[in-house]
Formats: sequence, C-alpha cells, structure tokens
Amino acid sequence: MQPRNMSMSGVVDLAAVKAAGEAKAKAEQARADAARNGGGTTAAQASSLVIDVSEETFESDVLQRSAEVPVVINFWAEQAPASVQLGDTLAALAGEYAGRFVVAQVDVYANQMLFQQFGVQGIPAVFAVLAGQAMPLFQGSAPQDQIREVLDQLIAVAEQRFGIVGAPVEGGPAAPVAEQPERPATPQEIALSAAHDALDHGDLGGAIQAYKNVLSDDPGNTEAKLGLAQAELLNRVQDADPQAVRKAAAADPADVPAQLAAADLDLAGGHVEDAFGRLVDAVRRTAGEDRDAARVRLLELFEVIGSDDPRVTAARAALARVLF
Repeated sequence: MQPRNMSMSGVVDLAAVKAAGEAKAKAEQARADAARNGGGTTAAQASSLVIDVSEETFESDVLQRSAEVPVVINFWAEQAPASVQLGDTLAALAGEYAGRFVVAQVDVYANQMLFQQFGVQGIPAVFAVLAGQAMPLFQGSAPQDQIREVLDQLIAVAEQRFGIVGAPVEGGPAAPVAEQPERPATPQEIALSAAHDALDHGDLGGAIQAYKNVLSDDPGNTEAKLGLAQAELLNRVQDADPQAVRKAAAADPADVPAQLAAADLDLAGGHVEDAFGRLVDAVRRTAGEDRDAARVRLLELFEVIGSDDPRVTAARAALARVLF
C-alpha cells in the first residue's frame, strides 16, 4: 500500500486540538533551554535519532518526546523482512533529515499491547505521534521518494500547527530544501486557515461555519470535509455527561439517539472500533428513520477518521453486510 496523502492540517487526532497549545509551549520552552545551553547538540542526542521502544518506555521515549519533535513509529518484526528493510530506510532518512524527526522502532512480538492499541492490521506499518497524538502514515513497503513526501508533509504540519521543529543534529547533513518563491495565499487557503485556527482555539461554532464557507465554494474539498466532521463531533460532545450518556445507551440498545450520543463519546475518547460497532448494531436493530439516522451518523464518523483508515474499511464492510 502506498503512503497516504498527508495533508493533515485540520485532520489531526481529536485530542490534539486541546494539546496544540500545550505542545507549542513545550516546544518553545525546549528551544529556549537549548539556546541557554549554547544551542549545541551532544553526541548522545545525535545517536538517538533511532530508538528501540517498549511498552515500558513508550511514554517517555514517544509521548513526551513528541512535544519537541515528530516521532515516526515503525512496527516491525524480525520474521518480516520487509519491515526490517523499511526500518533501515527510515533510519537512513532520520540521519538525512538531521533531527527533524526521530524513529521509534517497536518489535510487535515483544510489545503486543502497543500493537493492539494502535490497531495495526499488518506489518510493516508506520505511524506518527505529534503532541502526544497518534496518526497513521502508511502500511506496507513504499519507494523512498514517496516516504520522503510523507515525511515532508508530517514535518510541515508539526511546525505549522504545533510549533514543533525538532532539534538539528550537529555533523549530520540536513535534508536539501529547494528555494520556493513565495506566493500570496488564495482566498480559499485563507478561509481554510481561519477554520483551522478557530478549531485549534476551541471556537467550534466559528470553525463549523468557516468550514461550511469553504465547502460552499468548493464542495469537494477533502480537508474542509474532515475538519467540519471533526468540529461537529467536538461540538456534540463538549457538554455531554459521559456517565449519563453511557447509562442511557446501555439501558436501551434500541434507543437510537442514545446510541448516537454514546458513539460520539466513544470516538472522541479514541475508541474507534467501539463507536463504529455500536452504530452498525444500531443499523441492524432498527428500520426507517431510526436506521437512516444511525447510518448517516456512522458515515459522518468515517469522515472524522479518514476513508483510508483500515478501521473505516472494516466498518464499511460490516455496514454493507447489515444493509444488504
């Protein structure tokens, strides 16, 4: 499978909206600390561009570090030569990019819990973590130039949305960057940027309207569709009482509004499969307007996650079996 289109601006994991400000503050503090220490990079730092990560070290080596530098996770196994080769490629690119991202190697057989938590369908599989939030990059082998393209987009998003720029490593060749003439932003780009900013600052009503404005001029804009789906989900759950919502859903599985509310909470909390499974069950149990409401909400949640996510693919198949 080829790398996904990494146009992630406004399509980060839900909790990243709240984490963006914290991540920027941590990144700025890290740069200030580096400046006070002379801005140099030690040999130890240079050798830590590729690290072996376990379940015990995941929080410190990946989650905490992702506030300062993009962390690219390679799920691999010695029994899968393609995953070993991909690890070598990522390691070489980490040196080439000289500290703009780090690689975390996770042996899937030794770290089954991480393998399951990330919903990995097979190896090799590559994810990224920014500001403590995970997102899939691609699965399977890919040409190096396409991997570079994905990494370039990841680095751009890390800097533009989170203020995360990594720590340049002394003595390593930096990735060549071609000089590009600046061009003025188009009205659509300005509108999309305003929508992203509103979402990042918690102005959900403003973000929803801004994304709708973009879509009114460009109905096929995928980035705006995903941003709108995310903003609408956050808007639905922001005042919800989780305990009451889950109690109502458990009390009456045929109560479609209750199942919709619970599915929203599931997804916002990162329980993607639970949210999808709940709504597929609601479609299976109901008919008429109730069935259509459950189906439409499920499609909306697909938009939040992204159509190329394997969990969406599996849920679409399950929905088709129920409907047909």
